Amino acid sequence: MKSRFGVALLATTALSGALLVPGSAALAAAAGAAATAPDVMETVVVTAQKREQNVQDVPLAVEVIGGTQLAAAGVQDFADLGRVSPNLVIRSDVQPVNATVSIRGVGTNAFGIGVEPSVAVQVDDVPVAFQARAFADLADIERIEVLSGPQSTLYGKSASAGLINIVTGAPSRTTSVNVGALVTNDREHGFNAIVSGPLADNLGFRVSTNYDNFDGNVHNLYNGSMVNGSETFSTRAKLAWDPTTHLNVVLAADYIDGNTSVGRPFIAVSPNANLRGNTAYTPSVWGAGVSFGPDNLNVINNYPTTTTFLGSGQSLKVSWDLGAATLMSITSHAHYVMDDHQDSDESGIAAIDNRQTGDFINNQTTEELRLVSAAHQPIRYTLGLFYADVDYVRHFIRGPYFSVAHWDATEGSKQDSAFGQVEWDIVPKLTLIGGLRVGQEKINYTFLDYTVAAGLVNNWAGSNTDNYNTYKAGLQYHLTDDAMLFVTTSTGHKGPTYDLTTGFNAVRSAGGPVKPEESTDYEAGARLQFMDHRLTINPTIFDTQYRNFQAQGIQVLADGTTNFRLSNVGSLRSRGVEVDGRYRASKDLSLGLSVAYLDAIITTFPDAQCYPGQTPATGCVAAVGVVPSHQNLAGAHAPQAPEWKVNADLSYTRPIGSGPLVLLFKAAYTYQSEVNYTLTQDPQAHQPAYGILNLSAGYRDTAKNYEVTLFANNALDQRYYASLANSQSTYGNNQALQAIIPRDFKAYAGIRLTAHY
Repeated sequence: MKSRFGVALLATTALSGALLVPGSAALAAAAGAAATAPDVMETVVVTAQKREQNVQDVPLAVEVIGGTQLAAAGVQDFADLGRVSPNLVIRSDVQPVNATVSIRGVGTNAFGIGVEPSVAVQVDDVPVAFQARAFADLADIERIEVLSGPQSTLYGKSASAGLINIVTGAPSRTTSVNVGALVTNDREHGFNAIVSGPLADNLGFRVSTNYDNFDGNVHNLYNGSMVNGSETFSTRAKLAWDPTTHLNVVLAADYIDGNTSVGRPFIAVSPNANLRGNTAYTPSVWGAGVSFGPDNLNVINNYPTTTTFLGSGQSLKVSWDLGAATLMSITSHAHYVMDDHQDSDESGIAAIDNRQTGDFINNQTTEELRLVSAAHQPIRYTLGLFYADVDYVRHFIRGPYFSVAHWDATEGSKQDSAFGQVEWDIVPKLTLIGGLRVGQEKINYTFLDYTVAAGLVNNWAGSNTDNYNTYKAGLQYHLTDDAMLFVTTSTGHKGPTYDLTTGFNAVRSAGGPVKPEESTDYEAGARLQFMDHRLTINPTIFDTQYRNFQAQGIQVLADGTTNFRLSNVGSLRSRGVEVDGRYRASKDLSLGLSVAYLDAIITTFPDAQCYPGQTPATGCVAAVGVVPSHQNLAGAHAPQAPEWKVNADLSYTRPIGSGPLVLLFKAAYTYQSEVNYTLTQDPQAHQPAYGILNLSAGYRDTAKNYEVTLFANNALDQRYYASLANSQSTYGNNQALQAIIPRDFKAYAGIRLTAHY
């Protein structure tokens, strides 16, 4: 463990006075503090519309994931969330900043520093502009809300495909401590602490601390180390103060410090795949000792492919109850730094030792003023003003033997917007919904390329202003207290950006930014409960059209190296059906089932990049003059958009005799149909269908003061890949397929110990 981890850990542990499990264990402990579930389903409260509501009264597709589901599914970090949400797919990458979050088949995979995701993320009412911040830690989570479809009217311009709303634990009214530990049979260990309670009659606090270390599941033959792992330390603190009965102030701060390592094993290699086309560097030379194949977990890297990250954030939320409405101010600041390193020749050959280094620096300041009317009025409203100032800095160096690059870039964004949503009960049980957001964003950039001859520097700069508006309209009808129907239409908007990546030049600068991404969505659904709320069934149908969808493709250069280019796909259509159900058979047995069918198709994209090795016979039109090689992707499936996805979970408890112990059993299963990981439809990036089963069993005392759980993740040992990369252009245009290996590539088991007092 690094020394800075040790100092921070000692300081926070002294404050917390206890230790608990990472990620899922913290959630399990929080869930263990709740009261025993009754025979009927508990009311689930969400803030999907920026006000507290019963989820069954919310007229949009929102899935709520609580602590029990997260623990049963083995969710410990952000990348695992796809296991518990049927419309959510998360694709890992070499660097966390390049991971892709997709909802209903739509997400953004891009290396450009200012490219916002199509799926927005917010934590405790604060937007996360630099999404890599969200990927590192999921400790002390109260619930996660996945909102599908455009959410730009209430949540801003980077929610054109959806929103992930993360709500962390709040200070408790009584003093409580959650402690525990986690260890697995494949070298993961960790602990977490949550201490919460009152400091005075009107002042409460909550402090959580999390540490997790996983060596990795890929072996680097160059030095014998394990890679594809991570080490993370994080802490979060909250103070909640009620100076009067009408005023509430919450001050929060968080800190995270960690690192990741990645190894991308070659799972399919041609005998003629010579590195850089050099016959001296055959697979037996650059891959000496590696048995290439689908189960290969060995790499040879003489330079570590790693990221280190350090971040902190602060927020202040002030709520003033005016009686008929509540006035809120939410102020935030965040700073995040990530250093990245990559062995770009991915071998141990000293004569061609090519390396990539760089860093990302992000600063963010936001302010939101919000006026929310009281509930249970004929006319309810949410009105707000939002301001954000976000800037990014990127330093990048690659070389010295091939694909040489050396540049610095900055991009800044300032945005102002006003938004509002009104719900009017025009007649009993029938509600009219209308919302509007009007905004402006100003972006600016600089790009300095140092690779030109004679030590000169190519220097470009530019700016752009984007004025936009989005809306939402709909009807909501309550057939009964337990049956609600809705139909809505809404639009989404994601702002323009500059493609600030290797190869940026005068042509790209003169061409201006990549155009804004816009979406229009139509939805209809029902929220139904039966059998005294023991059975819940929530179906939704949707049809969403995207214009100028922002996506990244691969550009193969004349020397065989590749660059990544961001461009606008002409249009994309995403439509389908989602059904979310849960059944409380008894106070001891609960079952959940969520099914999503998705038809996500690129409708127009005539000038898409060809994938490496693509020929005219497979649709690649050869370059002519200044027109590069390209393919027409009209009719192709959107990347990482499985046609079917199913999530099921079971939770069973049973007292052991008449004593103080309770038996626990949980199971979670996720099925995903086949998917292609690339926009270019590269057949080598095809991931077949797979299903993952996680099981856990244990016991706790009836007072829920402690719990012991044994678990097995990927219990059926189902093999799949988190991502696939076609690298053949670096190997003489012969097959060289690499994979990013998921945490649960192989079955693994562990024990989780938690205590609450």
